Amino acid sequence: MTASPKPPDRLDQAVQQREARREMWRREGERSVAQNLAMIGALGWTVVTPTLLGVFGGRWLDRHFDSGLFWTLGLLTVGLAAGCYLAWKRLLHD
Repeated sequence: MTASPKPPDRLDQAVQQREARREMWRREGERSVAQNLAMIGALGWTVVTPTLLGVFGGRWLDRHFDSGLFWTLGLLTVGLAAGCYLAWKRLLHD
């Protein structure tokens, strides 16, 4: 018979991380509804704020330079990308 191959290290790490999270949940319990809502709210504003800043800044530049929607669309995209990046970073650290 041939020996079965050893699972990759990443799988071992994922299993250990899941077990550690499960143990923490058993020890501390679930987050409250208020904490979950606060996290959703904070993440939402983390995305919305830079997006709105991009829109308002873009509209001001478009009016100032009479450039149609050029700056609005560009800064909206930059603001949305920045907000998503900030939300992603926040999720990884919380």
